[in-house]
Amino acid sequence: MVDMNKRSLLVMLIAYALLSSCTNTGSDNTDNDIVITNVTIIDAKQGPVKNVTVVVRGDKIISVSSDATPESTTTTANIIDGTGKYLIPGLWDMHVHLTYDDRFTDLMPQSFLSWGVTSVRDTGGMMQDMLPVIARMRAIDAVSPRVYFAGPLLDGQHVVYDGNARPLIGTQNSDVEQARENVRRLKNSGADFIKIYELVNPEVFLAMVDEADKLSMPIASHVPLHLLASTVGNQVGSMEHLRNIELDCASNAEALLVTRQEKLTAANIESGHALRSSLHQLQRLDAVAALDEERCAMVLANLTQTIQVPTLRLNAIALAPPYEQIDWNDAISAMLPEVQKDWNKPNEFIPKEYAKRDLRFAQYSLSMVKRMLDAGVPIGAGTDTPIALAIPGYSLHRELEMLVRAGLTPLQAIEAATVRPAQFLGIEDQMGTIEVGKRADLVLLSQNPLDDIRNTRRIDRVISKGKVIPR
Repeated sequence: MVDMNKRSLLVMLIAYALLSSCTNTGSDNTDNDIVITNVTIIDAKQGPVKNVTVVVRGDKIISVSSDATPESTTTTANIIDGTGKYLIPGLWDMHVHLTYDDRFTDLMPQSFLSWGVTSVRDTGGMMQDMLPVIARMRAIDAVSPRVYFAGPLLDGQHVVYDGNARPLIGTQNSDVEQARENVRRLKNSGADFIKIYELVNPEVFLAMVDEADKLSMPIASHVPLHLLASTVGNQVGSMEHLRNIELDCASNAEALLVTRQEKLTAANIESGHALRSSLHQLQRLDAVAALDEERCAMVLANLTQTIQVPTLRLNAIALAPPYEQIDWNDAISAMLPEVQKDWNKPNEFIPKEYAKRDLRFAQYSLSMVKRMLDAGVPIGAGTDTPIALAIPGYSLHRELEMLVRAGLTPLQAIEAATVRPAQFLGIEDQMGTIEVGKRADLVLLSQNPLDDIRNTRRIDRVISKGKVIPR
């Protein structure tokens, strides 16, 4: 006897043949359709919906239906049996640096896709380095995630990432005129958004925001050290790393800010990197210790329209170093041998003995994300890959795990990696959920991510731009 799954497949094939004889045209060639049958779809809008057939044609989802007969017109479509499996939208990493480390740049596209990351937001790289990479990733035949990029970090008179103590991914904005011109230049060069960094002064910050708004460019930002998070939040689309929110939430925030501003305007500044590092070391943990509940609630009330990208896998790395995870060896095996050697050696910043680790900022970061969640602040998923042991793609799943550890539900974590990035770029009508008309970026999982967020790693196959990607 033919079992029910085979019977359903037979019915679909017959329907395909009948439709093909009536409706197939040269302009609507459906030979490359992808049909995923009897699957449970999971997205942040619909939650789980069982026994669904999803049809992909080209780079679009053309049908999402409980009807066993797919809306396709050929018997040669790629039919995937989704029985017992779970389909989620393609994942995003909202915070990557494609050109930060040459050892990763060429490997990143395939590494991202193999882990179901079908879109990335590059948050800092020099245009002369970025543009060739973007061109390759956006080529018609490229096997690559979709990519959106900011160009260089827009810093102040002093630049943190100036090519000396750190890689060159930042650029100077010493005054309002230079800041406006740099924003216009980025727009004309094809940048999708801008990224404001930490050493800009208040006047330069406002000029950047104003110019970007005029050009309809979204804004990602660290909180400039001259300013408070609550001042910056409602003027930008996303804030990164939870950076400097601890100061604004401190009971002595104003005094800390005055000290900070004095050091920022001193005459004997050695370098941008040294300046920023000294300020964080001087004030961060003291501010964490001085957290004021009432003040912090007011701060977070000003951030409810601003996506926070906390990069918990980085901020809380001491709690759960990636090399302690059971799948680390498999994940790192795809990286270059020199990377494997470098990343598998003892790490000077994370003592092997758990009791010797300073966990204060890690624990603060987890608790702050929970406060934000409770306050209605939107959370986005980003990793800072390849910085600090972040394997492209794999690290996004570590971020999802840490977001759930902080208090998000698995569905909220999926939302952070699907809906929030699309909202930041204003393309939520195109991406982020599994609906008719949306882009054909999908990840088929063999286990339910709502039961355990780590199941987002149980990837059966990835569909990117309407094509099944070999793993």
